[in-house]
Amino acid sequence: MLLQCPKLLFELSKIHQTLSRTKKLHALIIRNHLSDDPFYATRILRFYAINSDLCSARNLFDETSHRSVYLWNSVIRAYAGEHQFYDALSLFAKMLRTETRPDSFTFACVVRACAENYDPDRLRVVHGGVVVSGFGFDSVCSSALVTAYSKLSMADEASRVFYGVAEPDLVLWNAMASGYGNCEFWDKGLRLFRAMRSMGEHPDSYTMVGLISGLADPGLLGIAKGVHCFCLKSSFDCHAHVGSALVSMYSRCHCLSSAYEVFTSLSQPDFVTWSALITGLSKSGEYEKALLFFRKMNMEGNKVDPILIACVLAASSQSAILGPGSEIHGYVIRHGLESEVMVSSALIDMYSKCGFVNLGVMVFESMRNRNIVSYNSMILGLGIHGLASQAFKMFEEAIKKGYRPDESTFSALLCACCHAGLVKDGREIFRRMIEEFHIPARTEHYVHMVKLLGMAGELQKAYDLILSLQQPADSCIWGALLSCCDFHGNSELAEIVAQQLFENKPEKSAYKVMLSNIYASDERWDDVKKLRDNVQESGIKKMPGLSWIGVGRN
Repeated sequence: MLLQCPKLLFELSKIHQTLSRTKKLHALIIRNHLSDDPFYATRILRFYAINSDLCSARNLFDETSHRSVYLWNSVIRAYAGEHQFYDALSLFAKMLRTETRPDSFTFACVVRACAENYDPDRLRVVHGGVVVSGFGFDSVCSSALVTAYSKLSMADEASRVFYGVAEPDLVLWNAMASGYGNCEFWDKGLRLFRAMRSMGEHPDSYTMVGLISGLADPGLLGIAKGVHCFCLKSSFDCHAHVGSALVSMYSRCHCLSSAYEVFTSLSQPDFVTWSALITGLSKSGEYEKALLFFRKMNMEGNKVDPILIACVLAASSQSAILGPGSEIHGYVIRHGLESEVMVSSALIDMYSKCGFVNLGVMVFESMRNRNIVSYNSMILGLGIHGLASQAFKMFEEAIKKGYRPDESTFSALLCACCHAGLVKDGREIFRRMIEEFHIPARTEHYVHMVKLLGMAGELQKAYDLILSLQQPADSCIWGALLSCCDFHGNSELAEIVAQQLFENKPEKSAYKVMLSNIYASDERWDDVKKLRDNVQESGIKKMPGLSWIGVGRN
């Protein structure tokens, strides 16, 4: 045994072991009567966790009578890492009933699990445990809490944790910078950055990534370029993760030329950088370029993940061309990604929006695992093809199988009602959303309801619905009503609605053109001329409509 121990310790000190090698090491430990030693048990349990063998990890944990805090931490982290949050939190609760006290790393792991599980109530309870246990000012716990609250868009709580620490270290500064970035509080992020430098703390590349992530609006392009300049002066641009963040930042700011310039300046762009550029192109409406760069990335041998596949499928669906989407479907099958729920849901959406809802149904029926996102994609696909009754059946099936509908579910159902002109059903769905499922109505729901009522000729009711809103109505809602006025030729109400739109969106010519068409249908030619002269004088141009026909592979 003495001869084997040095070799055994060397093997256990490695970061990773294959599952078969882990089992051999486990057998060796048992043979040498070391299995009840928490040190050896912890190392083997971590190897099982790395190989996603939770069954073996749990058996080892249960069979170990002397459990150190490190062993508890390892098993809780193993379950949290596999997104089995209920088991992770149950183990934590069990640990609290033992003599082993959790340390800062235990709390940090549980805090992350609460955030990953989107459980703000449990997070607050665990935060209370952190304070009671004396870790309220601990750097590890504080950083985890700031990150967790930020992930749940609870920036005020994150700020309170941060400012409660007298001397934050660089990790905590970075956590707060990233938190403001995730919540898109770019102004607070910049103030934090200035305060950090004034206190003598030197930002690193992760500080910059956090700051950059908050710059997500075209109006912030000037500030974005200033941050980029700082990165160049401080040589942070040579870090791959900073380059990826810059590409993503410029893409969000709709400055794709700068995004591409940063991308080409990188000697070996990694997967994250490729993803940032492709996602940026897709979100900016450059669907063909997004698909082109996806092909280039593929040809260079870069592996993709389900998130990027879903993104390029969304680009294909927006271009409404089936060819690229079906090619990506082939790629998905060849690489065994069809079992990913996110990918299959994106395939359903792509086929439906390209006019092949039957292929979307085939993908849905072949799915072994489904979630509410899958059902949402199928409900929307059936709805936009006028198959409202089938969409309703799909909704009831989701309810029976225990899936809880979300706001996207009801948006898809209301969209189905709009396409089929089902006013009564639409009202009932809207009522169930609020009263039965306690989901507050959002802008897209009101857009569908206004359009549903308006297209059915109930223009006054649609107008009254908008006036009943507690918050000022979004331009999308007013725009939906204006299109209904255009359809029914109601110039009186159209003038009232258009006035709201002109005040909110004076730069958008489409609303003025729509009102001009309503005037023309009433033969109010003086009003038509006045409105069109106003459009020309303001320099606003209407984007011309485009149409195309796909021939072969062109």
